[in-house]
Amino acid sequence: MSVFVQQSSPLPAPRLHPSLMPHWLTHLGALGLFSVAVVDSSVIPLPLPGSTDLLLLWLVAHSGNPWLLAPCAIAGSILGGYTTWHIGRRGGETALRSYVPERLLGRVVTWVERHPLLAVFLPALLPPPIPLLPFALASGALGVSRRRFLGVYGAARCLRYSFIAWLGVAYGRRIVRMWSGTLQRWSTPLLCVFVGLLAAGVCYGIWKIRGLRKIEAAEEPA
Repeated sequence: MSVFVQQSSPLPAPRLHPSLMPHWLTHLGALGLFSVAVVDSSVIPLPLPGSTDLLLLWLVAHSGNPWLLAPCAIAGSILGGYTTWHIGRRGGETALRSYVPERLLGRVVTWVERHPLLAVFLPALLPPPIPLLPFALASGALGVSRRRFLGVYGAARCLRYSFIAWLGVAYGRRIVRMWSGTLQRWSTPLLCVFVGLLAAGVCYGIWKIRGLRKIEAAEEPA
């Protein structure tokens, strides 16, 4: 009887598989996604282009709610894009020369003047390496109205982040499993590098904005 009881005792529960996502990334949640989306669409450079897309994909793939995360990404990106447009509207040519490289400035201005709606829609819809900042700034500097900019920009961002959320639901788990070992091993160094570069980018953006305001103040008496 004792042998029977010993043999029929339940097997020890298997160990749960460790988290497929770095803990710091999953803990960002919807609020962190919103914040990253704001910065990602502003004049403050992020260390990794398309950070909002990647974070949205990872969070949805890690059982995040796509009906909450996608609107957070869209709302944050619209807010960041509007601030960029507003800086372009206030700064005009000075803002363009401060933030847009000289080699791109002429082509960006020409494209916005000829195709003002496409110049907003396509960069907001397409992923990197298509740049968004020069076109958003030029839209404000060259007189694209706030209503038209927000309408076209918001539509493009809705399409883009809805598609990213769908990818996270449909294929995200495979991507998570593929990269889980590397991400777990390097999660802490990656976090330190990301935070350090983000802080540097914020300081750089603030420095550029303050410089732009000083230029505007100097030009007002003239």
